[in-house]
Amino acid sequence: MNDASPANCPCCSGQRLSECCQPLHAGKPASTAQALMRSRYAAYVLGLVDYLVATTLPAQQPGLDQAAIAAWSSQSSWLGLEVETHELLEGQPAHARVTFTAHWRDAQGTHAHRENSAFVQSAGRWYFIDPTVALKVNRNDPCPCGSAVKFKKCCAGFL
Repeated sequence: MNDASPANCPCCSGQRLSECCQPLHAGKPASTAQALMRSRYAAYVLGLVDYLVATTLPAQQPGLDQAAIAAWSSQSSWLGLEVETHELLEGQPAHARVTFTAHWRDAQGTHAHRENSAFVQSAGRWYFIDPTVALKVNRNDPCPCGSAVKFKKCCAGFL
């Protein structure tokens, strides 16, 4: 699955790290939700917890358990990533879904996790909408993604 060569990107794109996820880790905005998702997987492999936090929907960032993220990242051997689908959804702001399977090994054994993740684009950047982090917002409040749209008509359907 994942070629262990440091020149190859851990996201399994087949590209060099320096041409794939590394520029995103350095601050370049991801051009697509799939690119962001791949860079997030690579960040787990590389232990870039700050990047994982920064690429989560800003309103959810305070609810992230950074110590748990760091522990999972460092205590796992990351085995590879398979991206199945990337779907850009119509509307403003732009939303997308990326279906993927991540593979890793830890003290409990070898694992595969398949997920259909949601993303939103805000102010020219893609963000992961974390379904495990609750948002303190009512249906008719402005969406926390920064759009001028009500939460119920924007990101609510992705949580």
